Amino acid sequence: MLDIAVTSAEWMVHDVLANVLEPPEDVNYLKWAVENIEFSKRESEFDGSYNTELFKFFEEILAALGPDDPCRIITLRKSAQLGGTVLANIFTGGSMDMDPGDFLYVHPTHDNAVRWSKMKLSPMLKGTTALRKIFPMKARDGQDSVTYKERRDGRGALLISGANSPASLSQVSMNRQVQDDLAKWEMNSAGDPETQADSRSNGREFAKIFKLSTPMVLPGCRISANFDAGSQEYPYVPCPHCGFMQMLEWENMLQSLDEEHPERAHFTCQGPDCGCAIEDHHRSEMIPHVEWRAENPKLKRYHRSFDLWSAYSPLQSFERIARSWLAAKGDPPKEQTFWNDVVGKPYRVLGESPPWEDLRDRASESDYVHGNIPVGYPLLTCGVDCQGDRVEWQVVAWGQNKRRAVVEYGVFNGHISDEKCQANLNGLLKQGFRNAYGRKVEIDMLAIDGNAYTEDVWDWARKHPAGRVIMVRGVHPESAPLLAVVKKERNRRGKIVRYSKRFYNFASSVLKMSLYRNLKKDDPEERGFVALPRGLEDEYFRQLTAESRKAQKAKSGFTRYLWVKDPSQANEGLDTHLQAEAAATRLGVRSLPDSEWDKLMAARECPPEEIQGDFEDLLMPVQSAAAVEPEQQSKSESVKQRVRNKWSKKKL
Repeated sequence: MLDIAVTSAEWMVHDVLANVLEPPEDVNYLKWAVENIEFSKRESEFDGSYNTELFKFFEEILAALGPDDPCRIITLRKSAQLGGTVLANIFTGGSMDMDPGDFLYVHPTHDNAVRWSKMKLSPMLKGTTALRKIFPMKARDGQDSVTYKERRDGRGALLISGANSPASLSQVSMNRQVQDDLAKWEMNSAGDPETQADSRSNGREFAKIFKLSTPMVLPGCRISANFDAGSQEYPYVPCPHCGFMQMLEWENMLQSLDEEHPERAHFTCQGPDCGCAIEDHHRSEMIPHVEWRAENPKLKRYHRSFDLWSAYSPLQSFERIARSWLAAKGDPPKEQTFWNDVVGKPYRVLGESPPWEDLRDRASESDYVHGNIPVGYPLLTCGVDCQGDRVEWQVVAWGQNKRRAVVEYGVFNGHISDEKCQANLNGLLKQGFRNAYGRKVEIDMLAIDGNAYTEDVWDWARKHPAGRVIMVRGVHPESAPLLAVVKKERNRRGKIVRYSKRFYNFASSVLKMSLYRNLKKDDPEERGFVALPRGLEDEYFRQLTAESRKAQKAKSGFTRYLWVKDPSQANEGLDTHLQAEAAATRLGVRSLPDSEWDKLMAARECPPEEIQGDFEDLLMPVQSAAAVEPEQQSKSESVKQRVRNKWSKKKL
């Protein structure tokens, strides 16, 4: 006999209402992290559950992200590799679990978004029990894709977007959002992406917007502008000796830094009548008592902004901080990376070039004349810029400690496709320039601009070895790598050209900042010094200093900073110099050890009866060509090619 359970309609209504009206659990991101976040050795220095004692400084930020704090915007300006991604993941995963709704996660680019989804989000969804239960993972009904994740019950969804895609920042309304790596966001085709993302939460009264990033450069750093617009909260810790509450500031460590013994790096207590050393091992005593103190407390109700750097993190020792500074000191691009990634502060740019007259006057007192190589600069590179009716070029010599010397500047008439112009460039590669010992040194590497007339440039470049001639193109983002391979592109006919791994993008904005900072140095022994020869025309110095970094206001109201050329002044002197520096970067001058510089100078800075040798040859013992038998010469060429291939892979 079949038993059938029957209930009344009234009981069913009450049961449904009970479920609907049941108050939700408290949203506590810290508690959720402790119960759900698990670290593995593969992704972290730590193994096991989220440790509140190690990351005590995150508690206030997690509390600000919760609904009990009335603030709408939370900004975190931080050092790199500090745990910001963990915070964002806790906010994202905890929200989808405890208080589901629509969530927007924005990265600088669509590619960044896809990479984060695959490498960070998917492992978290699979490895976190609470999230694995509510997300379908590889459903066939559209609930799961790389950039869109919907809960099984339809109560919330996660949209993953790139700031360079205005379409993904439109027609959505979000309760919560994360704006990750904000300092790297660039204007998109519809305007300012930050304004677009912020507007996605305008219709939600109790929305939370989490902005976090390592800073970039000032003026114009997005995350720093947001930090300044908020409560400006800094972490204070007690001195382990006297208990005086203070910030750990980089300038404090720098004052007592012993460059011969970076392992002794420490802070000095600022308390009255103390002055004791605060050392690395004291952090475990101080961090559990961290306090966030606001310099602009009246804004805490609406916008809480936090500043945190490596000295507070168990992931970075004081010694490593000190060694990072010593490795970067005197090299502007590396100094910028240190300030951004280690200190967590924006790098202030010298937006104006030095007066060209000052450079001309310094050059007039130089101890060498143009066309010659001064002592101490054994490597030679050349930058070439292609115009419609001419090709302009500049030769620069390189020495230890990131120092350089301008050797020569010239112009060949004709288009790069003209046979005569190409013949002149071929001759430039062969002619050599005399150094102080009377030896002729040939150009080790030439970098030619491939941005304009790309196919004509490629037609000439591929006739020469990749170890001597490369194509380059400047790119403007300040977050771009110094040098990156252009893997493939389409030509005018739509055909994909692969360029044989000899076409590179270089960070023109970063190199301009570096050059203008180094041009102000007047001590020939100082790291990064730029030597200038006698005899160059005034026009060269005008061109070298033709650009400045200026504010430009977009229609959206956002101000961005771009390098702008004086409209009445040509700038090929600057362009060719940066192209020569790109070639030097490809050769590896930034990382070449002192022992290799010694070999180069021993081989080239000597009387001319010795053999000069190519750059790669000089990494091996130099021998007389006359003493090499034909069979040995063949073997030598084979070895030379293997070494060139090795260095081509190694330098980048």
